[in-house]
Amino acid sequence: MRYLFVHQNFPGQFKYLAPALSKIDGNEVVGFSMNEVSGTDSFRVINYKVTRSNSSGTHPLLKDFETKVLRGEAAYHAAVALKLEGFYPDVIIAHPSWGESLFLKEVWPNARLGIYCEYFYKAQGADFGFDAEFSSIKNDSEISIKLKNINNYIHFDFADAGISPTQWQRNTYPQSFQSRISVIHDGIDTDIAVSDPDAYVTINNVIRLNKSNEIITFVNRNLEPYRGYHIFMRSLPALLKERPNAHVIIVGGDKVSYGAAAPAGQSWKSIFLNEVIDRIDKSRVHFVGNLSYKNFIKVLQVSTVHVYLTYPFVLSWSLLEAMSVGCAIVASKTVPVEEVIEHGINGKLVDFFDKELLTQEIVNLLDNPKLRTELGQVARKTILAKYDLNSICLPAQIAWSNALSNH
Repeated sequence: MRYLFVHQNFPGQFKYLAPALSKIDGNEVVGFSMNEVSGTDSFRVINYKVTRSNSSGTHPLLKDFETKVLRGEAAYHAAVALKLEGFYPDVIIAHPSWGESLFLKEVWPNARLGIYCEYFYKAQGADFGFDAEFSSIKNDSEISIKLKNINNYIHFDFADAGISPTQWQRNTYPQSFQSRISVIHDGIDTDIAVSDPDAYVTINNVIRLNKSNEIITFVNRNLEPYRGYHIFMRSLPALLKERPNAHVIIVGGDKVSYGAAAPAGQSWKSIFLNEVIDRIDKSRVHFVGNLSYKNFIKVLQVSTVHVYLTYPFVLSWSLLEAMSVGCAIVASKTVPVEEVIEHGINGKLVDFFDKELLTQEIVNLLDNPKLRTELGQVARKTILAKYDLNSICLPAQIAWSNALSNH
């Protein structure tokens, strides 16, 4: 069987599936990536380049889709060249959000196409408009939200099947397409994301912290409102006053992954740090930036209480990894989180905007080691039962791929 994987930053969400399929006898796997990515002994990766930028006269509401068309065009030309080499995929598995898969069925009309259904934009009931504080600086209006889905709608016409990591993400899609979407998570490697009583982290080559310390952890890819960074920072003055020996480790960059950029060339990280800087002990708040996966797991392993906040949006892997490690978690009571955390059973849930209750729940857990242990143990059991990579998710992904190819 021949598989073509398409992802702007291959392997992306296919980092387990693509290699697994490539190691099955009789399979041939090729990856498409816009970024420079090397292949392996078992599969090759083709890098494609966008050759021009957006047109200066394009209507602002259409620039997003024009960008997708440009990327789709680049992938199309790479596909034509690959076809001339004699490669005819039986199955194409693509993350369609950046547009690369728009024209691939024109090259290989008989190939089956499966798409990664990460998120369908909605003007109501999801991230848009959720946080009134930032409504005045949003990049999107209700009409631009509608136009953001042009790419999704076009794919519905020729995609044979979809895969979503969570039920909530699947449910953002129109009912007419949901029947083609299977819910299978990307998977958590529970052999790596596991507790380690001997773990420690070193901050600035000076401060060494381990499980004997009181440590509150907070993780974002980038520190921004979508993931509740502003709420967390506003909880710190009271939290650090209440816990004079606690340390806070904040993982994440100072760019933007989702939503609007910070105003006037600033970063959200600095804006909300500056808001509280005169009311916190800076020596106990440690910004460690983006970490290697190994060091990220170490941070979770030394965590006393882990905090995860998010708008109603794509659920972060980091939450599930924290659960797999066995962290005691305080998280936002938003719909994606409620799919994996049950209040009082495998974590604690608080209203996203309630910084006082957030502080209270963190303090309560810091004072109750028995409850922390119980919540962490059930959290790990949840991941083992539903999201374990090797026993559940990867076999289901392979079965989905095989079913796609056998239609």
